[in-house]
Amino acid sequence: MKKQTGYVSEYIEINGIEQYLLHYSVDPELPVLLFLHGGPGMAESTFAYAFQEDLSSLYSVVHWDQRGAGKTLSRVKGDTDYPTVDELLADLHKIVLYLKKKYNRQKIAILGHSWGSVLGTLFVTRHPQDVLYYIGAGQLIDIVENEKIGYEKLKELIMNAGNKKDLTRLEKLGTYPENNYEKPMIKKIQMVRMLQGKYKIGMKFGPILKTLLKSPVFRLSDISSLLKGMNNNKKIWDFLFSSSLYEVSRDYQVPVFYVLGESDFQAPHTIARRYFDTIHASEKKLFIIQDAGHFMMLDQPKGFADVLSEICKL
Repeated sequence: MKKQTGYVSEYIEINGIEQYLLHYSVDPELPVLLFLHGGPGMAESTFAYAFQEDLSSLYSVVHWDQRGAGKTLSRVKGDTDYPTVDELLADLHKIVLYLKKKYNRQKIAILGHSWGSVLGTLFVTRHPQDVLYYIGAGQLIDIVENEKIGYEKLKELIMNAGNKKDLTRLEKLGTYPENNYEKPMIKKIQMVRMLQGKYKIGMKFGPILKTLLKSPVFRLSDISSLLKGMNNNKKIWDFLFSSSLYEVSRDYQVPVFYVLGESDFQAPHTIARRYFDTIHASEKKLFIIQDAGHFMMLDQPKGFADVLSEICKL
């Protein structure tokens, strides 16, 4: 285990491989929050310092680099067998049990961002006995529906801006989305993501890369892991394109909170809001952060912390 000011990083063996955890804990009495990153394959532990400060007074926050991502991926020697959803759920359960024991808690809070919100939803519906409550940030519901709405919003913004060059680039993609994650669709989604970032309704990769490079836990291997994780987790992408949360039970045995970016059309808040109205939970509340996109915790770190502070008080 490695300890430096403000955080502790460690590798623990989970289901046959060493997996990376980054702990921010200043008060042992605070509730424990496990942060599930998105992507698939895009570990967010290296970005955590940029929004962590205000959260440290609310929770002991633990960031986990999933199998096939981040520092867990860089630890693997030789060829990597990228995970299935079931493998990640099994890993996640072992990690939750580890954290409950480590922090002496009966339950911990789960926060899932983007792809992590699908993983988190599946986990809390299967293991409610381990979960204090669930927070879906940039909640993903159905990726095909997401892409349709995100594409139409992007086209609307490009037309309003009168940018003929960008409109031509978008229209050259042809049918969008395709109902698979094969090479033609991968190229199309990469172009759409680039344009969504440009028009401020999705992820802007440039600022995120700058944030990564300034991280106190950054290593050169993190760049390689980021590229490999984003490009090779095809089993997870195939799962996302062949299923959706519409097929999962909407009866929760834990409180549920959604935190959505008002400008997020990568995982459109409009879909998540409509879906949220149909779920049943002992307690639920939805929050919209203004002037925030898909990475609302980086766009509006104070607003994100304010929302989590309100959740703590509920």
